Amino acid sequence: MLIGILQTGHVAQELVAENGDYPEIFAQFLAGRDLSFRNYAVVDGEFPNGPEDAEGWLITGSRFGAYEDHPWIPPLEELIRDIYASGRPMIGVCFGHQIIAQALGGKVEKFAGGWSVGRTSYDILGETVNLNAWHQDQVVVVPDDAEIVSSTDFCENAALLYGDRAFTIQPHPEIDRTYLKGLLDERAQGVVPEPLRQEALSRLDADTDSARLAEMFALFFKEKRIT
Repeated sequence: MLIGILQTGHVAQELVAENGDYPEIFAQFLAGRDLSFRNYAVVDGEFPNGPEDAEGWLITGSRFGAYEDHPWIPPLEELIRDIYASGRPMIGVCFGHQIIAQALGGKVEKFAGGWSVGRTSYDILGETVNLNAWHQDQVVVVPDDAEIVSSTDFCENAALLYGDRAFTIQPHPEIDRTYLKGLLDERAQGVVPEPLRQEALSRLDADTDSARLAEMFALFFKEKRIT
């Protein structure tokens, strides 16, 4: 099954050598599940012709805000609506979660409660999973078509399911401890409050359930369901 990756950002230059850029990270995350990938760097103005260019779509994370004024965001929102109308399965992670919600009538803003970073527990339809988080922005208004399938005290709309058309999640199941440590060492200092950074560092050795989310993503792509 061909999955189109809509790349909405780039991994920080100092972390690329060890981790790869977003297309490589997601390809590794979803490896061994009969999926192939074609990347479109929409952040650099590279767009597919339309929804028919892939059988399923995945929107990556980004350092940008969905609400910011960038020339590639309006055409991305239009493409999201076209994919949604086509019925092809679409998955969004972090920024992808946010931009899909915004494109379909929701609202995203910088959360007044601050940052969520590091290993965090989520309940997705009754199943507890531990995933790495890295965000300040949140979906604060949910589109009419979306069902909230994960909510925490910090992030009310942590995962959304749009019937059989889209599944989106705020945390980063694709981020492993190596990449997270790089973010905490190279990008968090002076940005993320130091006590929060230290707390995330203290949890680095704890395993996450990223493999479970990879299974969930593959199931949604192939069968349009997550359970």
